[in-house]
Amino acid sequence: MKKSSNLFENLVHGVFLILGLVTIACVLIISLYLIVSGIPAILEIGLVDFLFGTQWASTAAEPKYGILPFILTSIYGTFGAIVLGVPIGVLTAIYLSKLASESVKNIMGQMVSILAGIPSVVYGLVGMMVLVPGLRKLFNIPDGASLMAAIVVLAVMILPSIIKMSVTALDAVPGDYEDASLALGATPEETYFRVSLPAAKSGIAASVVLGVGRAIGEAMAVMMVAGNAPNMPDSLFQSVRFLTTAIASEMSYSSGLQRQALFSIALVLFLFIMLINALLNFFLKGEKKG
Repeated sequence: MKKSSNLFENLVHGVFLILGLVTIACVLIISLYLIVSGIPAILEIGLVDFLFGTQWASTAAEPKYGILPFILTSIYGTFGAIVLGVPIGVLTAIYLSKLASESVKNIMGQMVSILAGIPSVVYGLVGMMVLVPGLRKLFNIPDGASLMAAIVVLAVMILPSIIKMSVTALDAVPGDYEDASLALGATPEETYFRVSLPAAKSGIAASVVLGVGRAIGEAMAVMMVAGNAPNMPDSLFQSVRFLTTAIASEMSYSSGLQRQALFSIALVLFLFIMLINALLNFFLKGEKKG
């Protein structure tokens, strides 16, 4: 009996090991493919001209492949979505975890899950039909398809992950912390914001990491509301193009150096996301040790 039990445990361990190796292999294959496909264009165009060039005209008689507008747009769009989405998501999570009744929490939890399951193209369609005309009328601008519209759509799209993970983190805070705070004379609101929230900051920070990944990697919804024009992001109400939408909009008809340059953009995006995740994880581990 003991021998069969050990055999079963070894089998389970072997399965888990194989699955883990498959995951690592997928990451390595994707990384190697992007490096092999993206490096040639960077070498031909020049690293400085590629990363810091301000003009993208891949189909012109004299093509130019500067992706600085795409990089800045992705940074601004992600930062704006985080600035809008994180406060709303965290405050909603505090309400659901600490203040809402069980019935309200269940209903709103289901709504958040539905929001998470909506395809990105639906977000883009609603943004294109409702948000873009609304911004055009509200701010009296020629076209509402802009960086601002993309920021709003991305902020809505990252809300489900932030809310769900933050609620889980807040629910995991020991009740003794809050009881001690209340016993010392703190109000419930002070307890939630000065005790529960700091105690759950690692889980909330992890939700922000997921939000950053969702925002910077989104393509379809952003393409439908941002205007998809390769302009420098000088204004919130200017049509812009993200790193992801630059790839999605031209890959279907690209060839030669243009196609290689698109793979180079994918490589830059991949490295950019890995760098952000590494920095955030390093910061979180440093906080835990502190």
